[in-house]
Amino acid sequence: MMERKDVESLFAGARGVRVLVVGDLMLDEYLWGKADRISPEAPVQVVDVVREEVRLGGAGNVANNLVALGCSVTVCSVIGGDDNGTVLRHVFSGKGVDVSGLFEDPMRRTSKKSRVVAAHQQIVRIDRETREPLRPEFERKVIDFVTARGGDFDIILVSDYLKGVLTGSVLAAITGTGKQRGIPVVIDPKGSDYGKYRGATLLTPNRKEAELASGITIRDDESLASAATLLLRSGDLEALLITRSEEGMTLFRDSDPPVQIPTVAREVYDVTGAGDTVLAVLGFVLASGRDLEESARLANVAAGIAVGKLGTSTVSPREIISAVGQDHRDSDSKIKNRDVLAEIMAEERRAGKRIVFTNGCFDLLHAGHVKYLQQARTFGDLLVLGLNSDASVRRLKGDRRPLIGEQDRAHLLAALDCVDYVVLFDEDTPLRLIQSLRPMVLVKGGDYTPGNVVGRDVVEAAGGRVELVEFVDGRSTTTLIETILEKYSDKEP
Repeated sequence: MMERKDVESLFAGARGVRVLVVGDLMLDEYLWGKADRISPEAPVQVVDVVREEVRLGGAGNVANNLVALGCSVTVCSVIGGDDNGTVLRHVFSGKGVDVSGLFEDPMRRTSKKSRVVAAHQQIVRIDRETREPLRPEFERKVIDFVTARGGDFDIILVSDYLKGVLTGSVLAAITGTGKQRGIPVVIDPKGSDYGKYRGATLLTPNRKEAELASGITIRDDESLASAATLLLRSGDLEALLITRSEEGMTLFRDSDPPVQIPTVAREVYDVTGAGDTVLAVLGFVLASGRDLEESARLANVAAGIAVGKLGTSTVSPREIISAVGQDHRDSDSKIKNRDVLAEIMAEERRAGKRIVFTNGCFDLLHAGHVKYLQQARTFGDLLVLGLNSDASVRRLKGDRRPLIGEQDRAHLLAALDCVDYVVLFDEDTPLRLIQSLRPMVLVKGGDYTPGNVVGRDVVEAAGGRVELVEFVDGRSTTTLIETILEKYSDKEP
């Protein structure tokens, strides 16, 4: 699983990720009410509606999830020239989604699913929709848009609900454009004929869909692998991600062993739209330059959050970051990448906070380190610690250092109350980090003089200052190493 700080950086760059979503658009209407009596007209419940809500469904829910993640989103589809189509277009525009690829067919009905919900349970669902394939002139409009604009995007996501938009010709244009432009095409498939998806980068069927498409009943890992191999080879796919409910997900690639991704233990409230969330998060992470396994693991986290909500819903970056940080809740929240921390520091400066910065290797954390950091914290409102990476430490102190890896050192330091943030840097000096974070107080050890403190000119030019703090006598990593060698070098292991 990715570190929390890396996930934060991922979302910090979301606005630069351009996604094209193609597929069946629909509206999901929810009628929330109370059901505490039986109708005298028939043996059915009477629902007193107290609230109504319309949400984006189908491919629209994929787009909505991408917007929630911070991406730049364009949709391509065909809707009806009706009131529901007008509502759908209005909702998209309100969310900043590019609808230049959205075409209206006056002969078509915009899909709408109405769900009546009482006591947190669906009572009934009413579907109003068109399932016929696109008329040739509108099929051509979609194909022309995809082929002309496909190169503008980092990834193409396809959401198939078998409502007629994704004809064989449209799908061939999408996968062909992806291959020609070197753009990943990820498809959430439906139906039994996966031949129409041939050439896609990745498909994301659930277990039942994989069974239907392969003709193989999935009972165990062996039958799962057989079904996946058949779908991979017959579809000329790079990868296949099969979602398996409480058993998590399994990622298959033709030349690599399967990767099992355990489910995130959460209470399942409603699985509606969970596949849309998986497609959106998977596509976003993949488009951000991460590999398939990392993308699938983060999508799995998001799916675990989505099923804990009622109805089609989105998952926010904050929710995903929080879920990723569960292993080291307190320390993880303090460890940041440089880009994210620079934004946080800008906000803190605007709030009038005095930022204190210090740096070092902090290998074998000891009382001298703690006293030094506690003193440094007194010079301002928050303390940022720049931590030398393992590679940086080796260059500074030799190949036998560090004794403790960078991630463990970061978590140990982040656990200290006096440290507000920890950021790793790989350079020999923290100059670039100081330039990025712009602290007002720069703290170094008493073995330095003000003139040889790296970054002094940057800080003082902004009206800040340098503070030197004396180390506690007899407390150093070198002393600790010498003591250990003296006491244990003649002992048997």
